[in-house]
Amino acid sequence: MHPQPASTTAGGSLRGSTPLLPLALIVSLFFLWGVANNLNDVLVAQFKKAFTLSDFQAALVQSAFYLGYFIVALPAGAYMRRYGYKSAVLFGLGLYGVGALLFWPAAAYATYGMFLGALFVIACGLAFLETSANPYVTLLGPASSAAARLNLAQAFNPLGSIAGVLIGQHFIFTGVEHTPGEMAAMSAGAHEAFMKSEAAAVQLPYLVIGLGVLAWGLVIWMTRFPSVAHREEGAPPSRAVLGRLLRDGRLLGAVAAQFFYVGAQVAVFSHMIRYAQATMPGTSAKDAAGFVTAGLVFFMVGRFAGAALMKHLKASRVLALFALANVVLMAVAAFVPGHAGIYALVASSFFMSVMYPTIFALGVEGKGDDERKFAAALLVMAIIGGAVLTAAMGVASDRVGIAHAMLVPAVCFIAILLFAQQHWQRATAGVTA
Repeated sequence: MHPQPASTTAGGSLRGSTPLLPLALIVSLFFLWGVANNLNDVLVAQFKKAFTLSDFQAALVQSAFYLGYFIVALPAGAYMRRYGYKSAVLFGLGLYGVGALLFWPAAAYATYGMFLGALFVIACGLAFLETSANPYVTLLGPASSAAARLNLAQAFNPLGSIAGVLIGQHFIFTGVEHTPGEMAAMSAGAHEAFMKSEAAAVQLPYLVIGLGVLAWGLVIWMTRFPSVAHREEGAPPSRAVLGRLLRDGRLLGAVAAQFFYVGAQVAVFSHMIRYAQATMPGTSAKDAAGFVTAGLVFFMVGRFAGAALMKHLKASRVLALFALANVVLMAVAAFVPGHAGIYALVASSFFMSVMYPTIFALGVEGKGDDERKFAAALLVMAIIGGAVLTAAMGVASDRVGIAHAMLVPAVCFIAILLFAQQHWQRATAGVTA
C-alpha cells in the first residue's frame, strides 16, 4: 500500500508528510553521480599514464564531461517541464548507464577519443539527474530551510565520491609505474601492450556501474512519486520564463558563482594526485589517491557541519566564511608545496562542501515551480566551469608548475566570496538572502 501523496503549496513545494521511499530514491541519485564525478579524478591520472598525455590533454577528461552538462542542461529543463521530475530522472539514469557501458568498447580499442565520448554521454545523463534532483529536494519542506535541506541531501554525494575513488584506487589503478626513461626504452610492441592493459583496467568497473545504474532506474520506474514529481499543466511558454530569468540579476550572480565553484572543485580534485606526485617525489598514483579519499571524507563532514551551522547563521554568511578559508588554503598550496600544500588541498575539501548546494539554493530561492525548473537548468549549465577552468589549470600547470597553478582555484574562491558577501549585505539590510 502506498502512502498518500503530500499536498503542494501554490509555489509547488510539498507540505504535510513526504513519502519516504521516493525521497530515499531521489537522495540516492546524489550518491550515484558522486561515483561518476570522482572516478574522473582517477581517470585523469590513469589516462595520462596509459596514453602518455600532457596535463592539458589529461584535463580533457573533465572538459568532455562537463561540456555534456553545459549542452544538455537547458534541454533537460525543458524535458522536465514537459514530462516532470520522475521522467527526467529515468531518462538521465538511462544515459548514465549507456555511457558507462560504452567504456567496454572504448577500452577494447584503447582509443582516448572513444573514452571522451563515453564520458560525454554519462555527463548528459547526469545533467538530467542534477537538473531534476536538486530543485526537487528544495521543494520538500519550507523555503526558509531549503539551503540546509539541500546541503543535507548533498551530504550523500561525497559518499558516492569516496566510493568512486576507492573503486578507482583498488580496481583501476594497477600499481604499475614506469619512469619516462623506461617508457622511452620500451619496444613499440611492449609500449602498445602496456597501453592496452592500462586502458582495459576500466572495463569491468564501468560494466558493473552501468548495469547497476540501469537496474536502479527500473526500481524508480516502479515506485510511485508525489504529484509534484510529475508534469504540470497550464504553464507559461518556455521563452517567457527564460526571458524573466535572464533578467534576474540574483540568479545570474548565482550562475556565475556556480561556474567558478565547480571549476575550482574539479580543478583541485582532478590535479590532487598530480600535485602529490610532483611535490612529493616517489609518491605513486595509487598512494596519492589516498589524499583524494581523505579530501572526500572532509568534504562529507563539511556537508553535515555546514547544514548544522546554517541553523544559526544565514547560508550566505557561511558561504562567505568558507570561501575566505579556501582562498587562504589555495595560497598555502601554491607557495608551500609538498606536505603542507597537499594537506591544505585536503583541508580545502571541508570548506568546498557547502558551496554547490548553497549557491544552488540561493539561486532558485523565491522561484515558482516552473521558474525553478529553468533556473535549475541554468545553474547546472554553469557546471561548464569544470571543463573551462580545469583545462585552464592544466595549461597553467604545463607552463608554471602544478603548485603555482593552484592560484587558478584561488581566484575562483575570491569570486564566490564576492557573491556571498553581496547576499549577506542584502540580508543585513533586511532583504532575504
